[in-house]
Amino acid sequence: MEKDVSDARQLLGIKGASETKNGWKLRLQLMKPITWIPLLWGVICGAAASGNYNWTFSNVLASLACMIMSGPLLAGYTQTINDYYDREIDAINEPNRPIPSGAISLFQVKLQIWALLILGLLVAYGLDIWANHQTPSVFLLALGGSFVSFIYSAPPLKLKQNGWLGNYALGASYIALPWWAGQALFGHLTWVTSILTLAYSLAGLGIAVINDFKSVEGDKALGLQSLPVVFGIKNASFISAGMIDIFQLAMVVVLIFIGQNLASVILILLIIPQITFQDIWLLRDPLKFDVKYQASAQPFLILGMLVTALAIGHSPLSSF
Repeated sequence: MEKDVSDARQLLGIKGASETKNGWKLRLQLMKPITWIPLLWGVICGAAASGNYNWTFSNVLASLACMIMSGPLLAGYTQTINDYYDREIDAINEPNRPIPSGAISLFQVKLQIWALLILGLLVAYGLDIWANHQTPSVFLLALGGSFVSFIYSAPPLKLKQNGWLGNYALGASYIALPWWAGQALFGHLTWVTSILTLAYSLAGLGIAVINDFKSVEGDKALGLQSLPVVFGIKNASFISAGMIDIFQLAMVVVLIFIGQNLASVILILLIIPQITFQDIWLLRDPLKFDVKYQASAQPFLILGMLVTALAIGHSPLSSF
């Protein structure tokens, strides 16, 4: 049983994974499939927020292509390039990961980075052609997101060195960018919804902090100013919970303001179990229970995103 769990962790790219020599499994581990879920969901939310999505065969194929672009390709690119530049930190925190363990060569990792990036950009451009965009908005979003991913991990900027800036960049990449891509693909990306999703990304900042708990030892050794390093693990867990809750509650206020009262009530009902799981797992021992917390609380967060997106799609906000 423990081996099965360890093997599953290996394929999903979660800490505590079993070691393997299988090349494809190593490449998949670098891409961390567990991190694709918010991006796939973000595309769905963007399509819902457009107010124009219809369940046609063509639209379903386009949405699946947009999910593949956002998740396996560009999120996979993001995770692979992050592992490439974090190999010294991983040698301290997770020495059994593919790169520090020597299970895969740096040349193969570089090939994977370029392959995922180029394929992701090609799919993005193809989606613009499908949508008859005069301005290749999906391609530009993919290109911009890929650039943010690069400067997040790579020197000299290496945004992740700054806990606030790096985590917000990560949160925006996982919430705002796929949402924008889905909305631009099936409708029009508006300034109002762009600002709202950037605000929602501050909840994503709280989620991003959780990923820093497992890396505290290596971050301290290499001088990275993650929030757990700067404020301590206990205080950082409260910051994480606060960011997640406060900015979702801010969306409740927005939904009430635009007359989407039922959606605001549903969103509150989805926030309550998140707070409960924060008390059970996150605030008690984030180092030990980080995976359990994300598995239990994150479904309510992403369902809340969809509720918000559907409400926006059925309100005047979808048109300006």
